[in-house]
Amino acid sequence: MLKVGELASRSGLTVRTLHHYDSIGLLSPSARSDAGYRLYNRADIARLHQIQALRRLGMALADIAAFLDSPDASLTAIIGRQIAALDRQMADAVRLRGQLSRLQEQLLRGEEPELSAWLTTLEQMTMLDKYFTKEEQQQIQPILAGSAEWAALTDELRAMVAAGTPPSAPEAQALAARWMAALHRDTGNDPLLAARFDAMWTREQAIRDQSAITPAMRGFIMAANAEGRLALYARHMLPDELETMRRHYRHRGAEWPALFADLRAQMASDPSPHTPAARALAERWNALLTDMIGDAPGARERLRAAHAAEPALQNGRMMTGELLQYLRAALPAN
Repeated sequence: MLKVGELASRSGLTVRTLHHYDSIGLLSPSARSDAGYRLYNRADIARLHQIQALRRLGMALADIAAFLDSPDASLTAIIGRQIAALDRQMADAVRLRGQLSRLQEQLLRGEEPELSAWLTTLEQMTMLDKYFTKEEQQQIQPILAGSAEWAALTDELRAMVAAGTPPSAPEAQALAARWMAALHRDTGNDPLLAARFDAMWTREQAIRDQSAITPAMRGFIMAANAEGRLALYARHMLPDELETMRRHYRHRGAEWPALFADLRAQMASDPSPHTPAARALAERWNALLTDMIGDAPGARERLRAAHAAEPALQNGRMMTGELLQYLRAALPAN
């Protein structure tokens, strides 16, 4: 049997992570030593393999316990899913090798292929792998490839920005509704996937250079979407709070997608909410929320009431129960 420190060292996880798995009932050691040390046996290690495999396949930590209690949770089935994922990665590598071999053959024949195009493609592939799994890249392919629908939406957005249309105009609201509906559909109704896509656009200059979306266009669609949401919040928030929200959306609203992408990445690397990194992210969330609605008594309760009463406010909302629990644990005073 292995002590927790030995298991952490052999598995590449942290002791803190294993303690967290124990505290939430996901992986409890089968025994303890006379001195009270956690002791893990072969069955425990097999379960840890299942947990980590499911994490790598993209399953949320909150869903893993339920899945492991289902009939599909046999170790054989999970290893089969891992093998299938690796097969897809190998197939992608084979395709890339074929492309590079053709490039090499052209060079050996003295031909002049467009190297910039190849390098741009390779750079983009590498960037996508930093943010998305292969399955997620397939999901967002219509956005990446610029489908006919996205091209038409983009053209309409560009014309609206060039014409100086205000984000509060009815036509801007209608475009924002269609834009967000297409975004939700092509990200599988996963707001955190949409947040990672936005984070990639924000952080990667190469992606922005290749994109048909300019910062002004992105700002316009976010402002138009915010105006629609503010109309719903107006039924529940105080006038001063609503004005604070409008100012927040104008100046700092773009910070939310990157924050939620960072939160999800941190939770994937270490699910414990008690690390310095988790606390820093929670403090960032708390500060951003305060900037959004102010700190008047009852403001947060009114915000929660608005979300409960207005189903449309749930569309594209990046906060999940799992994230909220994580943030509250990281900032217990809130």
